[in-house]
Amino acid sequence: MGRIVAPYGVKGWIKVEPYTVSAAALLDYDRWWLASDDGLWSEFAVVSSRPHGNILLAELSGLASREAVRPWRGALLGVPRDALPKPGKNEVYWADLSGLKVFNRTGEVLGRVVDLVETGAHPVLRVLRDSGDEQLIPLVAAFVDAIELDKGRILIDWQADY
Repeated sequence: MGRIVAPYGVKGWIKVEPYTVSAAALLDYDRWWLASDDGLWSEFAVVSSRPHGNILLAELSGLASREAVRPWRGALLGVPRDALPKPGKNEVYWADLSGLKVFNRTGEVLGRVVDLVETGAHPVLRVLRDSGDEQLIPLVAAFVDAIELDKGRILIDWQADY
Protein backbone atom coordinates (compact mmCIF):
# COMPACT_ATOMS: atom_id res chain seq x y z
CA MET A 1 0.00 0.00 0.00
CA GLY A 2 3.06 2.20 0.07
CA ARG A 3 6.79 2.53 0.45
CA ILE A 4 9.02 4.10 3.08
CA VAL A 5 10.82 6.96 1.34
CA ALA A 6 13.10 8.22 4.10
CA PRO A 7 13.36 9.16 7.76
CA TYR A 8 11.68 12.42 8.72
CA GLY A 9 13.21 14.48 11.50
CA VAL A 10 15.29 13.05 14.32
CA LYS A 11 12.63 11.32 16.45
CA GLY A 12 12.01 8.26 14.25
CA TRP A 13 9.23 9.56 12.00
CA ILE A 14 9.03 8.19 8.46
CA LYS A 15 8.02 9.59 5.09
CA VAL A 16 5.65 7.26 3.23
CA GLU A 17 4.86 7.30 -0.47
CA PRO A 18 1.32 5.87 -0.58
CA TYR A 19 0.29 3.55 -3.42
CA THR A 20 -3.37 4.03 -2.62
CA VAL A 21 -5.79 6.13 -4.68
CA SER A 22 -6.30 8.34 -1.66
CA ALA A 23 -3.12 9.06 0.28
CA ALA A 24 -5.16 9.43 3.46
CA ALA A 25 -6.53 5.86 3.16
CA LEU A 26 -3.53 4.53 5.08
CA LEU A 27 -4.36 6.81 8.00
CA ASP A 28 -7.40 4.62 8.76
CA TYR A 29 -5.19 1.75 9.98
CA ASP A 30 -3.66 1.61 13.45
CA ARG A 31 -1.13 -1.10 12.50
CA TRP A 32 1.19 -1.20 9.48
CA TRP A 33 3.46 -3.99 8.27
CA LEU A 34 6.86 -3.29 6.74
CA ALA A 35 8.73 -5.72 4.48
CA SER A 36 12.43 -6.08 5.23
CA ASP A 37 15.09 -6.74 2.58
CA ASP A 38 14.71 -10.49 3.13
CA GLY A 39 10.95 -10.31 2.39
CA LEU A 40 9.80 -10.87 5.96
CA TRP A 41 7.03 -8.62 7.26
CA SER A 42 7.15 -6.90 10.66
CA GLU A 43 4.14 -5.38 12.37
CA PHE A 44 4.25 -1.87 13.87
CA ALA A 45 1.63 0.08 15.78
CA VAL A 46 1.01 3.52 14.30
CA VAL A 47 1.58 6.01 17.13
CA SER A 48 0.79 9.08 15.05
CA SER A 49 0.37 9.90 11.36
CA ARG A 50 -0.69 12.76 9.14
CA PRO A 51 -0.75 13.82 5.49
CA HIS A 52 2.07 16.04 4.26
CA GLY A 53 1.41 17.05 0.64
CA ASN A 54 1.42 13.88 -1.50
CA ILE A 55 3.17 11.83 1.16
CA LEU A 56 2.36 10.72 4.69
CA LEU A 57 4.38 11.24 7.83
CA ALA A 58 4.15 8.64 10.56
CA GLU A 59 5.59 7.63 13.90
CA LEU A 60 5.69 3.85 14.43
CA SER A 61 6.18 2.07 17.73
CA GLY A 62 9.73 0.81 18.19
CA LEU A 63 11.25 3.33 15.79
CA ALA A 64 12.32 6.15 18.08
CA SER A 65 15.27 7.62 16.19
CA ARG A 66 16.46 8.48 12.72
CA GLU A 67 18.99 5.64 13.00
CA ALA A 68 16.22 3.12 13.82
CA VAL A 69 14.30 4.17 10.69
CA ARG A 70 17.25 4.13 8.29
CA PRO A 71 17.24 0.32 7.67
CA TRP A 72 13.58 0.54 6.64
CA ARG A 73 14.22 3.04 3.87
CA GLY A 74 12.69 1.65 0.66
CA ALA A 75 10.66 -0.97 2.56
CA LEU A 76 7.21 -1.82 1.29
CA LEU A 77 4.32 -0.98 3.58
CA GLY A 78 1.12 -2.98 3.81
CA VAL A 79 -1.85 -4.03 5.86
CA PRO A 80 -3.39 -7.53 6.02
CA ARG A 81 -5.84 -8.33 3.24
CA ASP A 82 -8.63 -9.04 5.72
CA ALA A 83 -8.28 -5.49 7.11
CA LEU A 84 -9.09 -3.97 3.71
CA PRO A 85 -12.66 -3.11 2.75
CA LYS A 86 -14.37 -5.50 0.33
CA PRO A 87 -14.19 -4.19 -3.25
CA GLY A 88 -17.46 -2.76 -4.51
CA LYS A 89 -19.29 -3.80 -7.64
CA ASN A 90 -16.99 -3.52 -10.68
CA GLU A 91 -14.00 -2.90 -8.41
CA VAL A 92 -10.90 -5.03 -7.89
CA TYR A 93 -7.67 -4.67 -6.03
CA TRP A 94 -4.71 -4.31 -8.36
CA ALA A 95 -2.91 -7.10 -6.52
CA ASP A 96 -5.67 -9.48 -7.62
CA LEU A 97 -4.86 -8.86 -11.29
CA SER A 98 -1.28 -10.07 -11.07
CA GLY A 99 -0.96 -13.52 -12.64
CA LEU A 100 -4.29 -13.44 -14.49
CA LYS A 101 -4.31 -14.69 -18.08
CA VAL A 102 -5.33 -12.13 -20.69
CA PHE A 103 -7.57 -13.23 -23.56
CA ASN A 104 -8.79 -11.17 -26.49
CA ARG A 105 -12.27 -11.43 -28.06
CA THR A 106 -11.14 -14.18 -30.45
CA GLY A 107 -10.03 -16.34 -27.51
CA GLU A 108 -6.33 -15.84 -28.17
CA VAL A 109 -4.17 -15.86 -25.03
CA LEU A 110 -2.11 -12.67 -25.05
CA GLY A 111 -0.15 -13.53 -21.92
CA ARG A 112 -0.19 -13.05 -18.15
CA VAL A 113 -0.43 -9.86 -16.10
CA VAL A 114 2.93 -9.27 -14.41
CA ASP A 115 2.36 -5.73 -13.16
CA LEU A 116 0.24 -2.61 -13.36
CA VAL A 117 1.67 0.80 -14.08
CA GLU A 118 -0.01 4.04 -13.07
CA THR A 119 0.48 6.56 -15.85
CA GLY A 120 -1.52 9.45 -14.42
CA ALA A 121 -4.22 9.16 -17.09
CA HIS A 122 -5.14 5.54 -16.31
CA PRO A 123 -3.52 2.30 -15.18
CA VAL A 124 -1.80 0.08 -17.74
CA LEU A 125 -1.51 -3.71 -17.60
CA ARG A 126 1.97 -5.12 -18.22
CA VAL A 127 1.31 -8.42 -19.96
CA LEU A 128 4.10 -10.94 -20.49
CA ARG A 129 3.71 -13.23 -23.48
CA ASP A 130 4.99 -16.81 -23.64
CA SER A 131 7.63 -15.54 -26.10
CA GLY A 132 9.03 -13.26 -23.38
CA ASP A 133 7.80 -10.11 -25.13
CA GLU A 134 5.86 -7.59 -23.11
CA GLN A 135 2.68 -5.82 -24.13
CA LEU A 136 1.16 -2.76 -22.46
CA ILE A 137 -2.64 -2.63 -22.42
CA PRO A 138 -4.67 0.27 -20.98
CA LEU A 139 -6.89 -0.82 -18.12
CA VAL A 140 -9.92 1.17 -19.23
CA ALA A 141 -13.54 0.21 -19.90
CA ALA A 142 -13.12 0.84 -23.63
CA PHE A 143 -10.76 -2.16 -23.89
CA VAL A 144 -11.62 -4.35 -20.89
CA ASP A 145 -14.70 -6.50 -21.45
CA ALA A 146 -14.51 -8.43 -18.18
CA ILE A 147 -12.27 -9.21 -15.23
CA GLU A 148 -13.12 -12.70 -14.05
CA LEU A 149 -11.13 -13.32 -10.89
CA ASP A 150 -12.90 -16.63 -10.25
CA LYS A 151 -11.75 -17.89 -13.69
CA GLY A 152 -8.30 -16.31 -13.46
CA ARG A 153 -8.67 -14.21 -16.59
CA ILE A 154 -9.21 -10.82 -18.13
CA LEU A 155 -11.15 -10.51 -21.40
CA ILE A 156 -10.16 -7.58 -23.57
CA ASP A 157 -10.81 -5.97 -26.93
CA TRP A 158 -7.17 -5.99 -28.04
CA GLN A 159 -5.23 -7.71 -30.78
CA ALA A 160 -1.95 -9.54 -30.39
CA ASP A 161 -0.23 -7.30 -32.93
CA TYR A 162 -1.15 -3.98 -31.30
